[in-house]
Amino acid sequence: MPDRALIDAYLAHLSQERRLSPHTASNYSRDLRALADFAERADLVHWKSLDSQHVRLFAARSHAGGLSPRSVQRRLSAVRGFFNYLLRERQVTNNPAIDVRAPKAARRLPGTLDVDQINHLLDIRPDDPLSIRDRAIMELFYSSGLRLDELVTLDTGQLDLADRTVRVLGKGRKTRIVPVGRKADEALRAWLKTRGTMAASDENAVFVGRNGTRLKHRAVQSRIAYWARRKGLPGHVHPHLFRHSFATHLLESSKDLRGVQELLGHADISTTQIYTHLDFAHLARTYDA
Repeated sequence: MPDRALIDAYLAHLSQERRLSPHTASNYSRDLRALADFAERADLVHWKSLDSQHVRLFAARSHAGGLSPRSVQRRLSAVRGFFNYLLRERQVTNNPAIDVRAPKAARRLPGTLDVDQINHLLDIRPDDPLSIRDRAIMELFYSSGLRLDELVTLDTGQLDLADRTVRVLGKGRKTRIVPVGRKADEALRAWLKTRGTMAASDENAVFVGRNGTRLKHRAVQSRIAYWARRKGLPGHVHPHLFRHSFATHLLESSKDLRGVQELLGHADISTTQIYTHLDFAHLARTYDA
């Protein structure tokens, strides 16, 4: 059977050197172990025995087994990354996944909240440390378009409220500096005055939980869902919805696709272009109404 220890080494490389999120690392682990199972069933002894036909068959069987085109794309991305790592480690001489394409996925438009819904959600009268913190979290999400992981890993040294900016470590460990809006600035200042009553003395995180340590991803998701229910908003409101809303509203008002790309930290502008489709969909709905 192919050496599964190389998968473990690659996953360690992803988490330690490339700082991939735990969620992405977990998906890649599942995808590569599925590849190892496939290779075993095909009686392949070494990873270098795997060729492009094997990879195509692996992708086709994954799709036939119920995986969506988007999941097959992610699975092939994991395989490409793994074989690039094996090339670097001189375990193989080529990458058999390099030209294999996944089935075309239908492009789904991300959900957003409109401006009135955002204003209603952020209209909180904070009267305790948790509501002061939660308002600062949601204002910062909407003001600066942060990803959930970027917000959770934020340290106090990354905030510069005198300059009204925040320095963010995004995907692929790329740093970007984004502006903090006036309302987010006010909410953050109120939270930082209160933070000392909750944070442990040696904790650097901007946002902390009741136990005084860095707030977890699930806790942020849970608190946003709590406020959405309390405000009577329909559907599932989650952290990334703020990022989508930030990008859509900014693009509607500025029409500056490159600027939005930089603020979101997208490596490829084609990722940002989804918001131009969203802007058109909003315009079409308005016209129909």
